[in-house]
Amino acid sequence: MENVFSPTLSVITVVYNNAAHIERTMRSVMGQTYPHIEYLVIDGGSTDGTVDIIKKYAGQIAHFVSEPDKGIYDAMNKGLAIATGDYVLFMNSGDEIYDPDTVADVFATAPDADIYYGETEMFDGDWQSLGLRRHAIPERFHWKSFRYGMNISHQAIYIRRSLAGRYDTRYQLSADIDWVIRATKGASKIINTKRIVAKYLVGGMSKKRHWQSLRERFWIFSKHYGLLPNIFNHFVIAARLAIYYIKYGKTND
Repeated sequence: MENVFSPTLSVITVVYNNAAHIERTMRSVMGQTYPHIEYLVIDGGSTDGTVDIIKKYAGQIAHFVSEPDKGIYDAMNKGLAIATGDYVLFMNSGDEIYDPDTVADVFATAPDADIYYGETEMFDGDWQSLGLRRHAIPERFHWKSFRYGMNISHQAIYIRRSLAGRYDTRYQLSADIDWVIRATKGASKIINTKRIVAKYLVGGMSKKRHWQSLRERFWIFSKHYGLLPNIFNHFVIAARLAIYYIKYGKTND
């Protein structure tokens, strides 16, 4: 009988004072039909009732930490340090795994990949769909695929844990881009699942502190792709953004 590929997935949810959305995120993880999920929730010491909501589901959480941290990427590093699964996925408070069969469908796409990725649907604060991201995912993904912008959402990429290093906490808003690029440099087999795998709540800190986020992205891209090529790539990004805005009048990421 042929063995079915069924690795353990560590899903890590980072949250701080987000009682309005944490339960929806948790239910999307705990409602997966895929049985081999290790769920970790890392709370930054919430005081708004978030912890009480999390504790309602204590029996379905493998690890729960609630303590002050030094920012979102410090919290994510705590999750990585605890995770024991074959793969890791970050599904932070406010976002959702797309539907109950998503994780099962992702691993059914192909066995033993280093990275699996898919599309993301965007939602506003009233949880109304804004459609897919402006940056369509690439048909084939490699470490240079981000040179014209981050075209795969952090919530839509499953990475083999042995390739997932720590987040560089020098970056406050864009360390996830650096993290994905570094992991992808070590990957041999990368699979496009060709499906929507995540729902993303727009309006996070990278939106509220947009210019800081852009500066961090510029230096991350320069580090990986070189300063001069990155300057040229940003002219291409600006031109594409202008065309998109003229055509559609919106700039959803």
